Amino acid sequence: MIAKPKGTYDILPNESEKWAKLEETVRKICKLYNYKEIRTPIFESANVFHRDANDTSDMVTKETYDFKDRSDRLITLRPEGTAGCVRAYIENKLYVDNNQTKLFYMGPMFRYERPQKGRNRQFSQFGVEALGSDSPLIDVEVISLGASLIRALGLKDVKVKINSLGDEESRNNYRDVLIKHFSSHTDELCEDCKMRLKKNPLRILDCKVDRDKDFFKSAPKINDYLNDYSKKRFETVLKALDSLELKYEVDDNLVRGLDYYCHTVFELEVNVPEFGAQNVIGAGGRYDKLVSDLGGPKTPGVGMAFGMERLLLANELMGKELVRNTGIHAYFIALGDKAREEIVKLMNICRIGGLSCEMDYSGGSLKSQFKKADNNLARFTLILGDNELNEFKINIKDNSNDVQETIGLFDVYPYIVNKLKQESLGACASCNKKE
Repeated sequence: MIAKPKGTYDILPNESEKWAKLEETVRKICKLYNYKEIRTPIFESANVFHRDANDTSDMVTKETYDFKDRSDRLITLRPEGTAGCVRAYIENKLYVDNNQTKLFYMGPMFRYERPQKGRNRQFSQFGVEALGSDSPLIDVEVISLGASLIRALGLKDVKVKINSLGDEESRNNYRDVLIKHFSSHTDELCEDCKMRLKKNPLRILDCKVDRDKDFFKSAPKINDYLNDYSKKRFETVLKALDSLELKYEVDDNLVRGLDYYCHTVFELEVNVPEFGAQNVIGAGGRYDKLVSDLGGPKTPGVGMAFGMERLLLANELMGKELVRNTGIHAYFIALGDKAREEIVKLMNICRIGGLSCEMDYSGGSLKSQFKKADNNLARFTLILGDNELNEFKINIKDNSNDVQETIGLFDVYPYIVNKLKQESLGACASCNKKE
């Protein structure tokens, strides 16, 4: 038996409806905020992601899938969505007619990391990118969009962890202080952080290995080294979050895992007990140099991404139902070849009119076909045999009340539609009485 590659998964029919509902919810929320969908290639030229020898993020140094194609070009399977969106933004000159471009994307990403629950080597990501505005208020809009999505999925307890990395001047001042602090503890640093100390000391603050050590806890805080502009900008972000009544916590050690961030960085958390300490469900930040680093004009940007598996897992663990299986409208049972041929025509009429239908083309016993009608949660079961066919009749059973009738063969579609319409009108009348 050939098995799927490690770190990948199959989305089976009983799960795909949940994915479709999640994607539908994402699109609805993005429409409210006027973000437009973009679809970029699953693989890109490697230099879209491998831009800087000083980039010490695990995603770039350890986790990307890199290969050469038949023309000896170095290709990378996309490990995240932002860089590809920015490449498309530049290549297609989306900045020409818009001083503010707001995009969203959904799709598979690839990282060679240790598979664990909710984290795979192929995973799906939803993200938004707002390009062209350096206003701190659009940072808040992106955070608000993320919180709105979480709430739309029924996960109410949303918390924002937030920090400011400041502008280039602030980060350079802070960088010098960090190097001095961690240099006196070189022997205690993990191997990754020893490399980060030489290339990008801010990344040490993202270390999961050293974070509980005393020298780590006593490290200088970036907020003490922000210049006046960066401080004022961060205060504007926090004030706007207050006005939106979004709960937040300033986390001095939050730097995020990608090296292109500046100013606002944030994580969105949900209170899912089973997640334990790993309750981050989405994250992002501002990246004002990424467009120019990729060869475009100087353009500010801010973005955010969610792992869609994590969203579904959180929903499941909290007992929230994204979809309820409503079944199909009609299941047809044919008793004989001629009846089967007639049912094919009947189902076509029903489907064109918007009714979902099914039948067992291979036949089987009457008992097994009734069982399949039940398994499909069919609202109506219709049985057609030779006697009924000769009289242009068909037996129909309403499975909601077990009432069975014989109706005209050509009355199937209007009969079912009228029944469903009467129910809908009855439900509306009942709602109006309650009001």
